[in-house]
Amino acid sequence: MPDDENEDGNREWSRFWLTARHFWLGLRAWRVWLLCAALVGLVVLQLYVQFRFNYWNRDFFDALEGRDPARLRQQAVLLVPLCLSSVVLAIVSVWGRMTMQRNWRQWLSAEVIDYWVENDRYARLATVQGDQKIPEYRIAEDIRIATDAPIDFVVSVISALLTAVVFVQVLWQVGGSISFAVAGLELWLPGYLVVSVVVYSGLVTGAMLWVGAPLTRVIQTKNQVESELITAAHHLRDIGEGITPKQEERGVVASIWLALDRTIQQWKRLCWQLMRNTLVSHLNTLLAPIIGLVLCAPKFLGDQMTLGELTQAAAAFTLVQGSFNWMVDNFSRVAEWMSSLERVGGLLLSLDRLNGVGEAEVTPPPAARQPADG
Repeated sequence: MPDDENEDGNREWSRFWLTARHFWLGLRAWRVWLLCAALVGLVVLQLYVQFRFNYWNRDFFDALEGRDPARLRQQAVLLVPLCLSSVVLAIVSVWGRMTMQRNWRQWLSAEVIDYWVENDRYARLATVQGDQKIPEYRIAEDIRIATDAPIDFVVSVISALLTAVVFVQVLWQVGGSISFAVAGLELWLPGYLVVSVVVYSGLVTGAMLWVGAPLTRVIQTKNQVESELITAAHHLRDIGEGITPKQEERGVVASIWLALDRTIQQWKRLCWQLMRNTLVSHLNTLLAPIIGLVLCAPKFLGDQMTLGELTQAAAAFTLVQGSFNWMVDNFSRVAEWMSSLERVGGLLLSLDRLNGVGEAEVTPPPAARQPADG
């Protein structure tokens, strides 16, 4: 069964991207790539402002340690443009990301709707075996998630990589090396903060991957039973509107209660899974800043590091581990995205079967619509 599920998932992924990739191709796709370049530029500018904040943090606390009012006033004045820049860049970044997401969703939804409606496939879809119930839910909700999440993921991954590259250098420079004794031996470790953040991040990411492995399947099953509940409710409405015979009311009502029970059970499973994921992610949120301070404390107490450098290194440690632990912070959303992507791919495969197209010889919908302008 697991092998069959993996094979089905691979087919659904392939089928989704076979259609979705055309948004990024074609004569007018240059507009899409131009917006992508602008988003990357915004990420770089946001990283620069974050870098300046890191050094502002150092200078501010050094001024506090030195009880220097003039330097404190200087840092207070510098804080204003840094904050304004950060806010403006964040707002423009939201506009850019949501514009890209909206355009891709509009394009892909139109492609799937055209394919669904063409040749009365919407009327014949019920004859295809599979879990393609409530195709309108997949078009409205799953396509939204399947197109929203990749844009967010790419932007955040680029930001995480650049953040790691920049602030690893800060950790190496500010932290320097450390000497310590073990079993009577004097050991020397260069770039000890960098080594520490790599080890810590590896442990946290490994823990999340181990604990959260079942989440994708749990979300997919939850979404399926939710659609079955909607289907059962639609059948009851059909009876009320005279489309379905009144004699079927008892069976339809019973199916609603059964679907509701299955839905609640799946939500319980999801709750327990998210609780386990939260155990890892919340512990990481609490411990990461503290670990950075603890690792820097010996050098601060030994007068090898100023108060400003202590706070700068601790902040850089938190940023770097956050970049390395991208999967920890985004694990639930990645799982939800994978589930929705497979459900959209499953719908397209079901529509393909109505054409007599073999699963290994799938062709995309005939219309290759160009990306929207807005």
